[in-house]
Amino acid sequence: MEKRYPFQETEEKIYQQWEESELFNPDHLPGLRKQSYTIVLPPPNITGALHIGHALNASIQDVLIRKRRMEGYKTLWVPGLDHAGIATQNVIEKQINQEGLSRFDVGREKLVQKIWDWKKKNEEIIINQFKKLGISCDWSRLHFTMDPGYLEAVQAAFQHYQEKGWIYQAKRPVNWCPRCQTTLSDLELEYKEKQGHLWFIKYPLQNKPEQFITVATTRPETMLGDLAIAVNPKDKKYQSLVAEKTIAIVPLIDRPIPLISDLVVDPEFGTGAVKITPAHDPLDYQVGLRHNLGLEQVIDKNEKMVGNIPVAYQGLSLSEAREKIVQELQEKGFLEKVEDYQHSVPHCSRCHTSIDIVPSQQWFLKMEELAQIAKKPVEEGKIKFYPAHWKKVYLTWLDGIHDWCFSRQIWWGIKIPIKGEEDVLDTWFSSALWPFAALGWPKKDGDYKNFFPTDLLSTGVDIMNLWVTRMIFSSLELTGEIPFRKVYFHPTVLTKKGKRMSKSLGTGIDPLKIIKEHGADALRFSLLWQTTSDRQDIRFGEEDVIMAEKFQTKIWNATRFILQQVEQAGFKEISLEKIDRKAKIVQQLETLVKAVDQNLEQFNFNEATHLLYDFFWHNFCDQYLEEAKKTIKDGCSEEKEVVIQNLLFVILTFLKLLHPLMPFLTEELYRLLPCQGKKPFLMIEEWPIKPKNK
Repeated sequence: MEKRYPFQETEEKIYQQWEESELFNPDHLPGLRKQSYTIVLPPPNITGALHIGHALNASIQDVLIRKRRMEGYKTLWVPGLDHAGIATQNVIEKQINQEGLSRFDVGREKLVQKIWDWKKKNEEIIINQFKKLGISCDWSRLHFTMDPGYLEAVQAAFQHYQEKGWIYQAKRPVNWCPRCQTTLSDLELEYKEKQGHLWFIKYPLQNKPEQFITVATTRPETMLGDLAIAVNPKDKKYQSLVAEKTIAIVPLIDRPIPLISDLVVDPEFGTGAVKITPAHDPLDYQVGLRHNLGLEQVIDKNEKMVGNIPVAYQGLSLSEAREKIVQELQEKGFLEKVEDYQHSVPHCSRCHTSIDIVPSQQWFLKMEELAQIAKKPVEEGKIKFYPAHWKKVYLTWLDGIHDWCFSRQIWWGIKIPIKGEEDVLDTWFSSALWPFAALGWPKKDGDYKNFFPTDLLSTGVDIMNLWVTRMIFSSLELTGEIPFRKVYFHPTVLTKKGKRMSKSLGTGIDPLKIIKEHGADALRFSLLWQTTSDRQDIRFGEEDVIMAEKFQTKIWNATRFILQQVEQAGFKEISLEKIDRKAKIVQQLETLVKAVDQNLEQFNFNEATHLLYDFFWHNFCDQYLEEAKKTIKDGCSEEKEVVIQNLLFVILTFLKLLHPLMPFLTEELYRLLPCQGKKPFLMIEEWPIKPKNK
């Protein structure tokens, strides 16, 4: 053994040996394995290289799959990649924009071909990153959400919903990204605080020219589409006007609109009276439905003023229209006052452009029955969430769910399977089928029969409603089965100062750089060191990786010392039959085995790592190993043999426990141990404690 652990050469060599063994494939695992254990890897987008968040989630899943493999399960971990419609097209559009071209200059066919070329290149990069991290997916089962077999699943799902009468087309106000030129769901928005203004505008009352109702708005340009003024029915100062069925007049365009009452109005906002523009606000649209107001579109998809408005405003940009309208309101005495106001403005989560609300003809999926379907298994505990408090968030969102607008006006993606339809499906429509489509559904044989439902989903809570919810109702409706039994929402990885990681902000960290400098095991261990079952974020710093690297060096050197003692004693291959079961270190080891097993089952990865670290560094190295040195030096041959067997037994058992967390180091050291009855690989050794359900 070298004096220093050569992690770079070792990790590359070990992974190649694992792949050649084909033991990641459940069909090649030795022994009779009756019970399966399945995880589907949340498919990363093909937009670019992986980040530290991917490294954390992959490490978590690898820990659990390796543990189950050692416990004797027929383990399958299915890898895959997602086509990520808007996000991927956005990446390619940025590239062609640098050449002074738009997607319309390039054309649909060439743009899509550019994206396929990008996919091929990035697929290799992403898979290589995963392999560098040491994850044990079955790469022979790699799936892509636009593979022919997967498209068959999408077609079957769409047809099912059509036959149920749950798919329909309608013109409604939608979130519209003027840069991506597509609709977005509420879940695809990010909100940014913006310092703006609150304009207080006086609306004259019909037949009462001296009286006004003042409303406050952050978007005066939308007043051209006003169809009502709404107040809360409990607001006493407006009750008489509502009772009189008061009609107000929209300034500048002289449109008569009713004064209505609706509980959605916040009496504390502005004056307690708000303008209702159903075509350009989702809440106003709902109010409009309740009061039969209709739609009056005044903003188009290119952020220009259009529709039934004065010629002076036609074709103006939103900023031009706002400036002109505010100026005229002031000149004509309709502007009461202006206040500074900070508010949240929705942006496209992909390109970060401020979004508009515009009426558009789109495709929708009815959600009323599907929402109830999604609630039942979580309420009944058939699907368990970790941490448990996310269950309430999940159920609350389903209570207020709207029909799903799944059509997108981009070029990259899966076309809506309706003749003549150029729109593509929302990426999450296809991703919602992942747990069963990746196993061969709609076919009911093969992997689907043997490995579905899956056992675990590990993902970020930020896509609970985008993805987790949709997988649950899709699976139950289409297969009659839950998609997974447990959902673990892993923490978000932040910088040491608590900032979100971002390449553009200069706060991103490349996992491959960390692996090159410190090793994959050190990166994995440092991430798991802070990962608990209930923590919402972890702060990642290189000092944690350095700690983990020192730990692996300690393990390497301790094992090296023990093997030197074995060699000097003349032992070739040792049976572990003569270990001293009453020895304190063996009893401490038995306690460790139970505690690590329990904590891994409860997703307390940090507790498991700390237990392993403390046992090895302090109980084993600082205490027992020092005592063993004296026995090896001065004891009789029988005492030496017992001590050496104890040392090997502890090391072997410890390597088994540590293997799911630090697979490369442990596999290499296992290969060097002169113990009888070893397996070809540590990854298929028996876990030190048998699972209760085996």
